[in-house]
Amino acid sequence: MQALVLDQSEGKTVAAVKTISADTLPQGEVTVDVDWSGINYKDALAITGKGKIIRQFPMVPGIDFAGRVHTSSDPRFHTGQQVLLTGWGVGENHWGGLAEQARVKGDWLVPMPEGMDGRQAMIIGTAGFTAMLCVMALEDGGVTPESGEILVTGASGGVGSTAVALLSALGYHVVAVSGRESTHDYLHQLGAHEVLPRSAFSAAARPLEKQRWAGAVDTVGDQVLASVLAQMNYSGVVAACGLAGGFALPTSVMPFILRNVRLQGVDSVMTPAPRRREAWKRLVKVLPTSFYQQATTEVPLSEAVSAAEKLLNNQITGRTLVRIR
Repeated sequence: MQALVLDQSEGKTVAAVKTISADTLPQGEVTVDVDWSGINYKDALAITGKGKIIRQFPMVPGIDFAGRVHTSSDPRFHTGQQVLLTGWGVGENHWGGLAEQARVKGDWLVPMPEGMDGRQAMIIGTAGFTAMLCVMALEDGGVTPESGEILVTGASGGVGSTAVALLSALGYHVVAVSGRESTHDYLHQLGAHEVLPRSAFSAAARPLEKQRWAGAVDTVGDQVLASVLAQMNYSGVVAACGLAGGFALPTSVMPFILRNVRLQGVDSVMTPAPRRREAWKRLVKVLPTSFYQQATTEVPLSEAVSAAEKLLNNQITGRTLVRIR
C-alpha cells in the first residue's frame, strides 16, 4: 500500500510517499480502504515539521479520512460500509488517513451520513466539522439570525470558509475577516455580506470597544480574538476554535463581566459520538451544493507534501482534498 510516511533525520522531519506493508498498520478493530483525506493546518505543521505535532516516528499523518470498511471485528461495522473519521489523535499519535489503508478503533468511526459520499465528507473534513460545532455553540448560546451581525475571523481558511457558508445558509448576516484581498470575491460567493481586513483587528484594543457583533467564530486567537471580544454586543457569544495567530489572549475580564460576553471553546478532536453524529447530519442538511465546488483544491497523495507547504504559506484558499485512490 502507498502511504505518506513521516520520519526523523538529524532532528528534522522527512516526509515521503512510500510503499509499505499493510501488516505494519497499528492495532484497531476496523481496517478501512481510504478513498479521500485532506490537508488540515495541523497536518501541514506535522508534514513540514514546523509544529511539534508528532511525538513518535514513523507516523502516517492525516487527521481525517473517508473510505470503505475492508475488515472489521466490531459488529457495528461491516465490509463495504462507507465511514468517515475525524480527530481522536489519528494522524498525530495513531497512523492516519494519508495512506491507502487505515486501521482504527471502531469507537472513532462515524457511519457515512445519508445523502453524503466520501468525497463530500472530506471536502468538509475536520475543518467543516469544526465549523459546524462552532455554529452549534452559537446556537446553544442563544444567538439567532435576528440577534445581529456574526463575525468570522480567518475566513478564507478551511474552518472559516465553511463557517461563512453555514451561517449564511442559516440566514445569519455574516461579516468575514481575511488577511488577503484576493479572497474577497470568494468569501462573498460563500455568503459573506462584508469582508474586513485582518489589520482592523491586529492592533492592541482597549478592553471595551464599540459594540457590534452578536456572535463570532474565531479561528485565529491572540490579538485578533482580544479585539473581537472588545467589540461584542451585550450577551454576545464567541466560539473560539483556532490559534493560527498565537495562543495568547491579551485581554481583560471586562467583556465577560460588564457585557455578559461568553467565550466558548470548541474542540473537534474528542467530541463525544452523539454530538459528532448530530453535527454531520446538520452538515448534510445545511451546506449548499455550491459549497462543494467553491471551496476545494484537489491533489493526489503524491502532491500532499507540496500542498502542506502551500497551505502554511497562505497560497491555498479553502479546503485541500487529497485523492488517495
